[in-house]
Amino acid sequence: MFRSAWSDLTSAVQLARLSWSLALLDITLRYRGSVIGPFWLTLSTGVMIGSMGFLYAELFQMDMRTYFPFLALSIVLWNYLSALVSDSANSFMGQEALIRSVRMPFLVYSTRIVLRNLLVLLHNVVVVVVVYVVLRKSPSMVGFLAVPAFLLWQVVSLAVATSLGALCARFRDIPPIVGSVMQIAFFVSGVIWQPSQLKGYEHLLALNPFFSMLEIVRGPLLGEVPSWTIYISALSYSAIVIVLSTVLFARVRGRIAYWV
Repeated sequence: MFRSAWSDLTSAVQLARLSWSLALLDITLRYRGSVIGPFWLTLSTGVMIGSMGFLYAELFQMDMRTYFPFLALSIVLWNYLSALVSDSANSFMGQEALIRSVRMPFLVYSTRIVLRNLLVLLHNVVVVVVVYVVLRKSPSMVGFLAVPAFLLWQVVSLAVATSLGALCARFRDIPPIVGSVMQIAFFVSGVIWQPSQLKGYEHLLALNPFFSMLEIVRGPLLGEVPSWTIYISALSYSAIVIVLSTVLFARVRGRIAYWV
């Protein structure tokens, strides 16, 4: 089973250009006929950050120059995580016709999901750049710590897209559960409020996998080095997800075509 799963992975790596082309096709078809295409996402994200920034800065009594970069990074990064998890639930079910008609590594479909959301993230990064330029802020050298953290994100994203896609193909009740969990996670993961506002309970945030994964990328980009507990938490949760995904995919790989 593990040998077959490894073969699927190596074949998917060899077909990386196909995954990239499929991801581009998804973006193109989604905004076919639109004047500005995927930049509608950038525009809507910018409007949301602008409106929420003024409102919550006033509610939380936060300095605009501090809160706006925090909120912009949080929303853009969270949108990537949320969309990735939501799309992962449909990574195999949404490709039923292709899976039944073409012999192709299953990890190609998972990679397609990851690359598609990565493209959307790159469009939304424009909003963060605009916020930094308007406020005349610039990332510090600490920001380079976000690079390995973001690479870890991609590995975990592939694992999530594969395992969640297989589970949702087998159990059709899981997608709405995933949607509900992501809605709750948005409010408890420090996306619109800063961890310092908990006043003495910040250490409990390390128990939240969404916060830990978000903070190891967001913190360095804001010029802050995350605590060692956040790094341990993020690495531990990542290892658990990768191991469980590997075992699950190895066991159910031969059944996915029947489940979809």
